[in-house]
Amino acid sequence: MWVFPLAAGAVALAFAVQLARQFADRRRPYQLMWALALLMYAAASVAVVLGMVGGWSRLGFEVFWVLGAVLNVPFLAAGEIDLLARNRTVTAVLWLALVFVSAYAVAATRTAAVDLAALHTDLPSGKDVFGAGSTAHRLPQLISIPSYLILVGGAIWSAWRMRGRSELRDRFTGTLWIAIGATVIAGIGSAFAATGNAAVFSLSLLVGIATMFWGFRRASRPPAVAARGEQALA
Repeated sequence: MWVFPLAAGAVALAFAVQLARQFADRRRPYQLMWALALLMYAAASVAVVLGMVGGWSRLGFEVFWVLGAVLNVPFLAAGEIDLLARNRTVTAVLWLALVFVSAYAVAATRTAAVDLAALHTDLPSGKDVFGAGSTAHRLPQLISIPSYLILVGGAIWSAWRMRGRSELRDRFTGTLWIAIGATVIAGIGSAFAATGNAAVFSLSLLVGIATMFWGFRRASRPPAVAARGEQALA
């Protein structure tokens, strides 16, 4: 099972590198936010691999929890907001919010009481490790779920604005696939993680991030590429 999160980490890293290169060229804040989110995803995936292969430690689970279950989604959502807003004031507010949320998530997780016996499984549950209803356990509900709704809502809104425009067909399709990939991770993956189903969770990590990466690459194609393709078929 560890092969799937390992592959997911590799895809996420490649995704982050491409975004970092775009940021170096264009200096768009949303590209940096997304690159950081994908680096978190890659690190969380590696934590899953290490936990499955060598056993979970408190630190390893905290890395997985903070970076994978809590923080990477709000960074993706903040990037989506920044992309739609294109406003310096909004960007500054988003960075401040991300710093606050990150500090809060790390502090809540590091100071949480942990049941070390709950770590003795392929995929520990946050409910079992931190205790049902604890602050650390509720972090994904408080932070990740609203962020996921913002991310997917923004992607769907972007796709809606591009509907019917043949020159933006690739961007339209890619944006929808990004939303689908995020749903695989946040919906299917999270549901099976909560029940401790390591096999389906591991597969969803790879399928979700690969779908998002494919959608991003499709959406990143310049309109001229689509136009030339249509001319070739004519």
